[in-house]
Amino acid sequence: MSRSILKGLVVACALALSGHALAQDLLIRNATVHTATAKGTLKGTDVLVRNGRISAVGSNLAAGNATVVEANGRELTPALFGGITDIGLEEVSGEESTVDSQQSLGEGAHDMAVRPEFDVTLAYNPASVLIPVARVEGIGWTTLAANSGSGGSIIGGQGGVVRLDGSIDPVGPRVLFVSLGSGAAGLTGKSRAAQWMILDQLVSEARGRMASDSKFALLTPMGRTALAKFLDRRGLMVVGVHRASDIHQLLKWAKRNNVRIAVSGGAEAWKVADELAAAKVPVFLDSLADLPADFDQIGSTLENAARLRAAGVDVAIQSAGSHHARKVRQMAGIAVANGLPWEDGLAALTRVPAETFGVANDFGTIAVGKRADLVLWSGDPLEVSTVAEQVWLGGAMIPMRSRQTDLRDRYLHPDNGLPRSYPVGAQ
Repeated sequence: MSRSILKGLVVACALALSGHALAQDLLIRNATVHTATAKGTLKGTDVLVRNGRISAVGSNLAAGNATVVEANGRELTPALFGGITDIGLEEVSGEESTVDSQQSLGEGAHDMAVRPEFDVTLAYNPASVLIPVARVEGIGWTTLAANSGSGGSIIGGQGGVVRLDGSIDPVGPRVLFVSLGSGAAGLTGKSRAAQWMILDQLVSEARGRMASDSKFALLTPMGRTALAKFLDRRGLMVVGVHRASDIHQLLKWAKRNNVRIAVSGGAEAWKVADELAAAKVPVFLDSLADLPADFDQIGSTLENAARLRAAGVDVAIQSAGSHHARKVRQMAGIAVANGLPWEDGLAALTRVPAETFGVANDFGTIAVGKRADLVLWSGDPLEVSTVAEQVWLGGAMIPMRSRQTDLRDRYLHPDNGLPRSYPVGAQ
């Protein structure tokens, strides 16, 4: 075997193991195509993929030299958004060495360090075992969140969109994460009122209205530059907040300071739905929240998504957690079961987050020119009993295996030649 061939095989094996498989030309024939666009659902439709992009959507398309997949009427969607997560930033939450999703540069609760220049995407690990687990469930991308602990501030830092195809670099613009309300009060003198005071000061610093060498300054020179990128509607701030009165204050603050925002959480967002719609602020919510987890969420309701959408608010699914990202489909399905139109339920996992995070030119819908990030389902993708039968990311067929499926097969078939974790007699 020549050295060049051997090198090629090594590279191919490495790509396969990472999930970064090679794209192939592909014709998916006779599918029920949920485009997540204004065209809605197209039955008996073909999707042609060339060079990792969708080149045609229509009927009786010629395959040419492309591989043909007979969908036989099954449902085809864009690869799903996994929510705002720590996938690739957190492997085992109880093991600090595997957690990179938050920064605490201060000495403690009385030493707040405001570092908007903190960019959590630099810690992203595309080899995380959580990625294949999410991917075989039809999830193709997620938005990494930056958080603060004690010694941090209400500004967690910057996150961004990553694809779950084995690539390491984020795509699209960065997002600044901010936490408000009672849950973040400990970072601001134990009062939510102080949060607006501090935010106003930070804006003044970033806009140069406060001397950088002031003894009251909170931002580093890099922090000023970083925060300035998100002011004057040049970047998106995702604000974690639940209580309706806090959201009302947030909308006033954003308008006064000309800041573009999205709400994350929003348990009581439905109470201010008209204000959110007028300001064109999307809401990333937990559609399973039907009970108040704290005093900021007393108005929790399963109809949150439906009421927001009826008022004209764009709705997306926030997260089911990094280790349970697959449940976003269940969350969308629950929202549909409680009044959200089905097409809006799918949009909450595809088009809306893609548009909000500035990556809609690449994915989030099935349309000519978009990346071929596609999922073929066994049935309605918002039904719990449905499974993803095949996932393609960038036109590459993703191996439908994960650590979970390997463990399942190992213990489902004890005579497979693999050793058990414990001797049989010890069980």
